[in-house]
Amino acid sequence: MSYSHTPPPVGDDTSVVPDERADEAPPQAAVPDDQGLQPVKLLIGVVGVAFTLWAMFNLFLAFAYYPGWFFDSKILMGVLGLVAGVGGAALLFYFINVAIEALPRKLEHGLIPYAFLLPGFSLIGLMLLFPTAQTIHYSFANADSTAYVGLQNYRDLFTDRAFWSAILNNFLWIAIVPAVTVAIGVVVAVMADKLSAQGEKWAKSFIFLPMAISFVAASAIWLTSVYAYQAPGRPQTGALNAIVDLFGGTPQNWLSIDTARLNSLLLMVILVWLQTGFAMVLLSAAIKGVPEDTLEAARIDGASEWQIFWKVIIPQIKGTIITVFITVLILVLKVFDIVYVLTNGRNNTDVIANMFFNQLFARGQAGVASALVVVLLILVIPILIYQVKQFREQEAQR
Repeated sequence: MSYSHTPPPVGDDTSVVPDERADEAPPQAAVPDDQGLQPVKLLIGVVGVAFTLWAMFNLFLAFAYYPGWFFDSKILMGVLGLVAGVGGAALLFYFINVAIEALPRKLEHGLIPYAFLLPGFSLIGLMLLFPTAQTIHYSFANADSTAYVGLQNYRDLFTDRAFWSAILNNFLWIAIVPAVTVAIGVVVAVMADKLSAQGEKWAKSFIFLPMAISFVAASAIWLTSVYAYQAPGRPQTGALNAIVDLFGGTPQNWLSIDTARLNSLLLMVILVWLQTGFAMVLLSAAIKGVPEDTLEAARIDGASEWQIFWKVIIPQIKGTIITVFITVLILVLKVFDIVYVLTNGRNNTDVIANMFFNQLFARGQAGVASALVVVLLILVIPILIYQVKQFREQEAQR
């Protein structure tokens, strides 16, 4: 049996079988029915959250108060703490999700973003907001925080010459250290950018290296290697006095010279040395991000390299400069380690943070120490507001 197939003549109408699937609607995502409030599920979620928090809290308290339960093994406590921290956080979010899913659908969709933010906000409140409120509260109390004394702590501060000396030193640190750090960071970043790729890596590594040193270690290094003082006639182990002695001068105990706040300026040098690497890294990245076509356009217009630097590069890295400046500024407001290790505030070098430490731990004056912290907080708040404003403006420009 043979079959023949003749193609339809051109121009003839041919019947087209419609595809039944063409009229089908696209599949819709299944939306679970709103089952309303589920009390049992809600109870399980709430009890689970409460039990998880209770268990984690008591376990970490046991680490502090009953280390014998864990054979006094720091390794065991560390492992258990890691497991409890990670596992407890996972359980906490699981039970939060169970509790939220037990609510009516409309309420669930409205609350679920805030529910998952709640643990983070709770930690912020516990670690930051509550201590802040408690410190403000204690600033109106006596030395052992057992009775209110009103504004007496603030009166004692504002009539104390040592307090105003510390305030002046803090303002000097604020005025000098961030500006010098940013200026040196910009110069180093520009100069390093002119080196070969290998040379740039080595130069930046050496300049950034002090960032790996703690403030205490850096203070000890500068004290023994740079500012060390020996009586005249004895070998000078400090670089500064060795240079003075080499040229026939008289060695000085530099950290005791408060004329024109010289000793405070010498302490500032250490922080500038520590933070220059941080400034250099961020500013170098910003400089490399300047579009090359803007630089070429400036060169074609006849601008010198100096004009390009000030009128093309600096305006385009202004946001990074402000960020670095404010970051160092906040660090300077809290400066403590360098002053404490080298002078402990002697010879008019005291700052607010060091004064607070001495008031609280050396003199046992919790009320005055709390008042000092409140003063420091008031000084920091405008800077934080300005920083947030700058970040928002930068985000709006992107």
